[in-house]
Amino acid sequence: MTERDMEKETLEGLGVPGSTNKITSSSKSTRPSSATSIPTFSDSSEEQRENARQSNPNGFSNVNSGISVKRAEADFAELQREISGLSRASRVNSRRTDAEKGMQTGSDTSEEEFDLEAVLRGGLDAEREAGIRPKHIGVYWDGLTVKGLGGHTNYVQTFPDAFKNFFDYWTPLMKMLGKGQKGVEATLLHDFKGVVNPGEMVLVLGRPGSGCTTFLKSIANQRWGYTGVSGEVLYGPFTDKEFKHYRGEAVYNQEDDIHHATLNVEQTLGFALDTKLPNKLPAGTTKSKFKSDVISMLLKMFNIEHTRHTVVGDALVRGVSGGERKRVSIAEMMITNACILSWDNSTRGLDASTALDFIKSLRIQTNLYKTSTFVSLYQASENIYKQFDKVLVIDSGRQVYFGPANEARGYFEGLGFLPRPRQTTPDYVTGCTDEFEREYADGFSPANAPHSSETLAKAFAESQYSQRLGKEMADYKSNLETDTGKHEDFRLAVLEAKRRGAKHSVYSVGFQQQVWALMKRQFALKLQDKLGESLSWLRCILIAIVLGTLYLKLGPSSANAFSKGGLLFISLLFNAFQAFSELGSTMTGRPIVNKHKAYAFHRPSALWIAQIFVDTAFSAVKILVFSVIVYFLTGLTRTPGHFFTFYLLILVGNIAMTLYFRIIGCLSPDFDYAIKFAVVTVTLFVLTSGYLIQYQSQQVWLRWIFWINALGLAFASLMANEFGGARLTCSSESLIPSGPGYDDIRYQVCTLAGSKPGTLEIDGGDYITQGFTYAPQDLWRNFGIIIAIIIFFLIMNVVLGEFVKYGMGGNQAKVFARPNPERAALNEALDNKKLQRQKSRTQTEEAALKIESTSILTWEDLNYDVPVPSGTRRLLNNVYGYCKPGELTALMGASGAGKTTLLDVLAARKNIGVIHGDVLVDGSKPGKEFQRSTSYAEQLDTHDPTQTVREALRFSADLRQSFETPRSEKYAYVEEIIALLEMENIADCIIGTPEAGLTVEQRKRVTIGVELAARPQLLLFLDEPTSGLDSQSAFNIVRFLKKLAAAGQAILCTIHQPNAALFENFDRLLLLQRGGRCVYFGDIGKDAHILRDYLGRHGAVAGPSENIAEYMLEAIGAGSSARVGNRDWADIWEDSPELANVKDRISQFKEAGRRAAQEIDLSLQKEYASPLWHQIKTVVKRTNLSYWRSPNYLFTRVFNHVVIALLTGLTYLQLDNSRSSLQYKVFVMFQITVLPALLLPQVELMFVIKRAIFFREQLSKMYSTFTFALAMVIAELPYSILCSVLFFILLYYIPGFQYEASRAGYQYFMILITELFAVSLGQVLASISPSAFVSSQYDPFIVITFALFCGVTIPYPQMPPFWKAWLYQLDPFTRLIGGTITTALHGLEVRCTPQELNMFAAPPGETCGSYMEKFFAAGGSGYLVNSNASNCEYCAFKSGDQFYGAFQYSFDNRWRDLGIFAAFIASNIIILFTASRFLNWNRR
Repeated sequence: MTERDMEKETLEGLGVPGSTNKITSSSKSTRPSSATSIPTFSDSSEEQRENARQSNPNGFSNVNSGISVKRAEADFAELQREISGLSRASRVNSRRTDAEKGMQTGSDTSEEEFDLEAVLRGGLDAEREAGIRPKHIGVYWDGLTVKGLGGHTNYVQTFPDAFKNFFDYWTPLMKMLGKGQKGVEATLLHDFKGVVNPGEMVLVLGRPGSGCTTFLKSIANQRWGYTGVSGEVLYGPFTDKEFKHYRGEAVYNQEDDIHHATLNVEQTLGFALDTKLPNKLPAGTTKSKFKSDVISMLLKMFNIEHTRHTVVGDALVRGVSGGERKRVSIAEMMITNACILSWDNSTRGLDASTALDFIKSLRIQTNLYKTSTFVSLYQASENIYKQFDKVLVIDSGRQVYFGPANEARGYFEGLGFLPRPRQTTPDYVTGCTDEFEREYADGFSPANAPHSSETLAKAFAESQYSQRLGKEMADYKSNLETDTGKHEDFRLAVLEAKRRGAKHSVYSVGFQQQVWALMKRQFALKLQDKLGESLSWLRCILIAIVLGTLYLKLGPSSANAFSKGGLLFISLLFNAFQAFSELGSTMTGRPIVNKHKAYAFHRPSALWIAQIFVDTAFSAVKILVFSVIVYFLTGLTRTPGHFFTFYLLILVGNIAMTLYFRIIGCLSPDFDYAIKFAVVTVTLFVLTSGYLIQYQSQQVWLRWIFWINALGLAFASLMANEFGGARLTCSSESLIPSGPGYDDIRYQVCTLAGSKPGTLEIDGGDYITQGFTYAPQDLWRNFGIIIAIIIFFLIMNVVLGEFVKYGMGGNQAKVFARPNPERAALNEALDNKKLQRQKSRTQTEEAALKIESTSILTWEDLNYDVPVPSGTRRLLNNVYGYCKPGELTALMGASGAGKTTLLDVLAARKNIGVIHGDVLVDGSKPGKEFQRSTSYAEQLDTHDPTQTVREALRFSADLRQSFETPRSEKYAYVEEIIALLEMENIADCIIGTPEAGLTVEQRKRVTIGVELAARPQLLLFLDEPTSGLDSQSAFNIVRFLKKLAAAGQAILCTIHQPNAALFENFDRLLLLQRGGRCVYFGDIGKDAHILRDYLGRHGAVAGPSENIAEYMLEAIGAGSSARVGNRDWADIWEDSPELANVKDRISQFKEAGRRAAQEIDLSLQKEYASPLWHQIKTVVKRTNLSYWRSPNYLFTRVFNHVVIALLTGLTYLQLDNSRSSLQYKVFVMFQITVLPALLLPQVELMFVIKRAIFFREQLSKMYSTFTFALAMVIAELPYSILCSVLFFILLYYIPGFQYEASRAGYQYFMILITELFAVSLGQVLASISPSAFVSSQYDPFIVITFALFCGVTIPYPQMPPFWKAWLYQLDPFTRLIGGTITTALHGLEVRCTPQELNMFAAPPGETCGSYMEKFFAAGGSGYLVNSNASNCEYCAFKSGDQFYGAFQYSFDNRWRDLGIFAAFIASNIIILFTASRFLNWNRR
């Protein structure tokens, strides 16, 4: 293969988008070149580059949004010149004459043009001769029918449903056998047919829900989530099944942008390149240089060079802007170098000029690479529409037109549909499919023209376009037989682009290269997650220091033997559970894995292998530091061998649990299942690991778990490592009898397991063999089993990652509240109203709206500065304007011009940065009622996901309309809003989350509805109310806003991509340019004549057919094209008489307002519309309902309590009164301390989710922080009580504790207090943290500290004085353990089993009784089995009181302890209310 090939291969292999001279970069684009035209580059590319430079006076890397066609050409020319230069040099050096024959490389001596034929797509002969293989492949579909589940109504699940579903094993079993009740199958697409040739672009149009996304997914061969796809689909000659082997050649770009938030833009694209780097590179270039060239190329082309080192970000992590993130998604998909591309509403959130630039760049790519491109758009302008070759119109899953884009309007007019003036073609065509919007021309009516999706589809099937399509399809199919060469080229091109190891897979690089690329990415992710990593290190070191100082210098005496076991167990558990976060990250990372799998970047299994390598590298260092601190502070056996064995065992424990949690993450459909599964298995692992109950004492049917339990095996090996060769010395408290007169070791015995009479030394091996049934020689056998478990887990991880598909389907079915008579009546009324509207066909005025608003909002010389690392940045610059009742004002500008910022400042939503200038209401500073009397529909649709649409609107009306307004009137107004926003069919639908619930467009309507239901007295702000909506919904919303304005409302609204019909609804325009500078503020006028006149006077004359909303953005240089004129438009505005006029008007308004303000009664200025008791009643009701409708949250909690109590109860089943049972009873009580570990993460997450909703509602002054905190506390109470009852019954009665009421009642209260303490603590931690992630970082530290210092793992007398003095006393669990142990053991008679008795001989001539008399008289514990024998059998304790006496607990203090413990709850609640009031994490 020649170097020319390599250049061709490489550029082709990367889908580097170039350009074509056929497309002009002005907005008045001509028709795109046909699919057969070959784009050429002349040597004038240098000249083009210069033009591009001139059109960007701010420098070549001008930080614009937008895509420049000229720039793309110039950049492409430069890259291609550079590569060919390298190739040329290499050819000269290598003297490869055979490769050069007759092919000169546009050198200076050559007369021929340097065109792209030679490098990219050249003539067929040249390609054949040089062996270059293009990938030209079209798509053909006939009879394409797609079916999915739908049609049945799902009712919202509540708390009792969770129990019903859990115990209902019959339904899932029947489903598995295929006998279950199937959902109703709905046909999503009916019998579609069509053909797209290489190099053609198809625009897919239809209303939301008509099937555009289904079509785009199906055509990209992504068929999961549907119940059936039938019909013939051919990709070139390949059927859909055959084309699965070329998965990466047909890709689908979803509407939402899913990326790793903490990777920067360069790393995101770099990873994609690592997995798609073609096999052959141009001679003389290296992989790394090539990669950086292509990334620069893409960033320049999409004009996002300035974001190269900025993190991508997401809803929680601040990163690039929404428009820039969309362009990162676009660039990432271009790297796939696929030949069939589906783009789903990819211009959402982009302004008009950027959207046009994106479609132009797609046009360039399609022309250059002869791809088959499908695009669905909701609001396409005429200029965008002109870029397409064909258009497909869908109505309710039926194909109602497929043919040339320039003939679609004529076709629908021919059917009898009337176009509205100034209506764009996409709007008109889509409008024809909407029964409310279509209008018939004279002489036509539903009687003689199409009036439904069926009749429209029938009309198309009988039209000449359908016949023409049939002929085109037949020709395409017959050409398939003759075009075998092209298809062979495609096959070979795909094969030759693959690198070693990938020849037989759908991926471009081999498995080991995928793993390597993923390891690099995982490493970057770890390093860039600075907060997570630093908190993890801090926690690790803190716990190590705490453990080390608590178990300081444990000597080799019998007193420390049990403590050493505790130390080893805690060290192992802490590091193993560091891996628990894997559960969350595995599940949240699923969408990215699914996307990359669809793009054929990497196998899911490669990710798991890469992750375990990188994670082990990070964990190994952390665990080493932990081990060094703990090991040397506590004085464990100090030899290198022992230390490194300790380190190795803790490390493998961590790796095994990391893999285990990942397996659960792969297996579980959602987070709640994962938690349930983890709790059951982890509890079993901990209980059977041999510390809390020794192997020999475990129930026989539980013991087997030890052998598959990495924690148990590692603990056994740690004990063998520490005690295996050690010699322990018996200390005085373990020596029986001891004290004055007992000094002959021949007649004493050590009570420690493994001791022998007559010696003070105990063999460590004997101690663990007798006490734990561990054999020292099994250390490395256990290690081997752990390694086998790790390998098994890794294989499972890899297999499950490949085969378990969750989250690969689309949005689920809608969920409704259960019907009741009230709702049924309301819905019937709404339906009747809707029918009336349909019958009358004219827009009848709903109830006459009358809004009493006279106030005028003015802003003068408004500046806004925010802090940035280098100082401050100005986002708004000297903005003047006003908003008065009865007028609809549009706020426009390019992406990033400061539109949302201005709204935030005017609506008093900012709490970061410095605002200069005046914002006045009627000439006065806004009062405290200002936020309540304005409504602000924000861009992000934040709602309580458990509410129905009607409930959300009623909640808003209840709390924000005047308290004096009767409730019936408020609710009637809500019904009006539902009808106005056409939400009749979703009024009782649960809002849900964006992934499962209402669609983007429906959520947007709810957001607007919630604000309108408040009936704002002063002002209505809307931030992009039409973004993400289709043209028709957008038009309805703007028309409704116009009606509100006519009724007397003052409205200020940002808007993206308005068409001419939409734009003429606005009365006034405020236009911003980058840097937050004002370019125009004033009336628009009929047909925008005032605005056109202003622009025209300063040199920007718009054509009569131009959409002025798009033209003005281009004129001021908002897009990629240069501005019109040589002066900055903001400077022109500052010197204009229009601005002077605006300032004058503002002065008049202020003067008039001041006079009126003197008559206002200040007592009416309330911060909240309703009194506190009404807020509490309304908010508590909603919060309780929200919990009731969150069955997963509640049931997971109940389930965890039941499982832990049940497993603990069964492990310690019916304990007897033996000596070992005393210790086990302490451990049962110690299990109560597990509750915070269970509850904290759940409670924190719930609190943070509810707080995000509260932040939005608080800014509208709906209710106070006190109300919110109180509602959260009250909502948790009933479930806390239920959980504590279940936990108590199982934990207390199964092990066989006393039944008497005074003891059982006390123990229940202790469990209830622990439950309430844990819940309130979780809420406190969440309230003092900015996010759930930060609050979850506190949990392990708090739980471990509480458990360590309560006196169980190391008894109070053995604690170092420093900790004993304060932390032991401060630990709430000290009170819990003190109270529960004394209550359980007080007055309990102990009876040792034969194995527990210590044997020793009495001195000659004495009986055991006489020999021990002095010992018992001095207060010694225990009893003798037979006082008259000379071979004494001694039991260490006579009663439970003797056992806990050694820990310095007292039965008399138990009620005091309960009181102190309850006081901790009170302090939590005080902190919660204080933090909610004074800590505001809503930074904006």
